[in-house]
Amino acid sequence: MFYYVLKYVILGPLLRLVFRPKIEGLEHVPESGAAIVAGNHLSFSDHFLMPAILKRRITFLAKAEYFTGPGIKGRLTAYFFRSAGQIPVDRSGKEAGQAAIREGLGVLSKDELLGIYPEGTRSHDGRLYKGKVGVAVMALKAQVPVIPCAMIGTFEAQPPGKKIPNIHPVVIRFGKPLDFSRYAGMENEKAILRAITDEIMYAILTLSEQEYVDQYAAVVKAEEAEKKAAEKGRKFPRMPLS
Repeated sequence: MFYYVLKYVILGPLLRLVFRPKIEGLEHVPESGAAIVAGNHLSFSDHFLMPAILKRRITFLAKAEYFTGPGIKGRLTAYFFRSAGQIPVDRSGKEAGQAAIREGLGVLSKDELLGIYPEGTRSHDGRLYKGKVGVAVMALKAQVPVIPCAMIGTFEAQPPGKKIPNIHPVVIRFGKPLDFSRYAGMENEKAILRAITDEIMYAILTLSEQEYVDQYAAVVKAEEAEKKAAEKGRKFPRMPLS
């Protein structure tokens, strides 16, 4: 119930007022039945903008850190995310990918819409990164179409680290559903999963017109963080003890 209060009374009208999103290709999102909406991920606002404009309820897989904050603030944040249709997924450890797939398949088994960001994390520089194959596994196991989606302008509206968004035009663009039924029963074939994921990412790229990086975003982020730490160490060398 609170999901619809947020959507139609509280959050939805506010997001439409601030971002004034332009919607393209909404007819590609099915009115019923299970499907995956796979999009790029540029901003914290992405979690709420798409649910605000879709007629159907959509459930996103979100990082568990949003649900585990301490104190009253943490509990309120967790309640807010659950009410907004987010499911916590622990992204740490070897079983992280399997946990996300289990949760996603659970949503699809109810004939609902599942929202997923194949990059696995927000883009820190506005570019589109290599997709992880979990989206392909879910599409094949659940035998559902994948609707590519591009969020355009949300990076400029609310880049990483910015709490209060800028007023900036936003476009949410949906593409034609991708059918992978020709690969039925091949969800354990690594080459097939890679090919499907790359096809999904290419469809997102075509819609978003971003620069593409054939590396995982998390890897690039880690490398850049190490580089910054090393540069800081050279700038402020540790003084020897006397």
